[in-house]
Order: sequence, then structure tokens, then C-alpha cells
Amino acid sequence: MTYTNPVRRRVRQVRRLAAAAARPAMWRGGVVVPAHWWDGHPNFGDDLTPWLLPSYGVAPVHRVAGRARLAGVGSILEFLPEDFDGAIWGSGLMYGRPHPLPQAKVLAVRGHLTRELIGAGDDVALGDPGILVARLAPRPRPRWDVAIVPHGHHRQHESFMALADAAGTRVHVVNVHQPAARVVREIAAAEAVVTTSLHGLVTADAYGIPATWTTLDPPLSGGPFKFHDYESVMTPGASRFMPFDPSRGLRGMLEGAAVAPRVTVDRASDDLERSIRRLTEVVPGLPRYPVGAFGALAGRG
Repeated sequence: MTYTNPVRRRVRQVRRLAAAAARPAMWRGGVVVPAHWWDGHPNFGDDLTPWLLPSYGVAPVHRVAGRARLAGVGSILEFLPEDFDGAIWGSGLMYGRPHPLPQAKVLAVRGHLTRELIGAGDDVALGDPGILVARLAPRPRPRWDVAIVPHGHHRQHESFMALADAAGTRVHVVNVHQPAARVVREIAAAEAVVTTSLHGLVTADAYGIPATWTTLDPPLSGGPFKFHDYESVMTPGASRFMPFDPSRGLRGMLEGAAVAPRVTVDRASDDLERSIRRLTEVVPGLPRYPVGAFGALAGRG
């Protein structure tokens, strides 16, 4: 069966709702919410929505964009219809084009660029919710000098993957097609990060790990927009981008690595946590956990 097979999706949902029971916040007035995130293939950045939210008393149940009451982590706002009136929490646009969402309850968006292009107010919290991973999972003991985090489309890019062959350096190539918790642990166990995946950069920033990002040909959909959007919050006026040049090798790529300012990371994390606590205020009537989970599995909501 394929990843998107309805039976496999139902099994994933049962597992997620069961796993939410291990989060104390779910038993202190937790709610169940129909939510949208990309679920077309396994990818840790997209898996962050169901992994993060139960720690804040929210159990998301995947729904298509038109039936969702919450948009979560990722470049997914173009999927939302213009009349979407649910909540947005940390989502971003894929392309740098206007996509007004005048009825949405915008709790947070990924960056300044997305905020402007969807027409959100200046009081909206900014930041990618992936920055919260360090508040949920302690950093493990370092195991590698460098983690190379290729976007899923780049695992077969020979020149980029050849960076892992750097002599005298402990290098680990992270497979992003794994559950969020596992990928986060692998990235957090490195002393530096080189990535073409946005959430590779976000995870490094969460743990205070020097990181640099690059782009490869052919470019990903949307190009570097999502990186610029994210860095407009974390490192305004500066970037950790390093053009990819195979002749530079791994050491040359690491010349662009830097740590995001801790004060900025903490501020964004605080703002994101405060904003998700407003979910039941802007989307009233959400069913309580665990009873609401049975309704969700039955397709209600």
C-alpha cells in the first residue's frame, strides 16, 4: 500500500492520537482539532505538526485544507481556500506571491514575508514552530562533527552527497524521510549542520548549532523563498546561505555556518507557545480529548 492509502492514513491517525495520551497537557483540557499539513509522503518537517501540538494540549487530526480548522507547520498556505476561517499557526507560503486570507484567524506565521503576502496584522506572532523542538526534546550527546541534511529530493544529488566523504571529519547524512523525533535527535547530535532542507536549519537553530544552507539545481518548488521568509525573523538582514560549489568541499561550505541569536530563538519560541494557547479562543467548540478523538476517527469534524 502507498503512503497515502486511506487505510495507512487511518492507522497513522490512530497511532498519533494514542501517542498524544502520553503528553500531560492532553489531560488538562486538551482538544482535538481537524488540521492540515502535508501528508503526501514521509518527511520530518511535515511530521512536526502532529508531534509538537500534543505538548500544548492539541491533538491534530489530518484533514484536507477545505475541512481543516487549523493550518500547521510547513509551506501550505497556498492550499487554503480564500474563505478559510480557521486558525493558522506558524505556516508559510511556498511561493512569494500574494495569497490573501482575510477571514483566517492568524495566530502565527513563519516570517515577515508570509505575513505581508497573506495580509495578516502586525501583531501576529512570527517564527517556524519547528524552533520549539528543543523545548520538547533535550539535546543528545554529540556524535558527529557535521550533519548533512539533504531535502528529500536531493538524496541522489551526487556532488552534494559527496560532501559526506570529507577526510578526518565525522559526517552523518540525515534521512529526512523518518519520523520527526528521530530526525531531530540525529540533527541535534551534530556539532554543525549543512542543509538544503529548511527544517534542518530550523532544528539546528533550536539547539544553537552552527548551520548553513544552500540550494541545488534543479531548484525546489518555490526556490529559496521559505528560507528568506524564515530568516527574516531569525537573522534579519543576514543569511547563512552559502552557494553550492563542489570544489569548496565540506570545509568551504562550513565557512557560511553560524548560530542564530539565542535571544531571537527564545523570543520566537515564547511567542509561538503563547499563540497556540489561544487556539480555543479563536476556534471555539473544539471537542475535548479523549472523547473527541473517537469522533475524529469516525470522520466527524
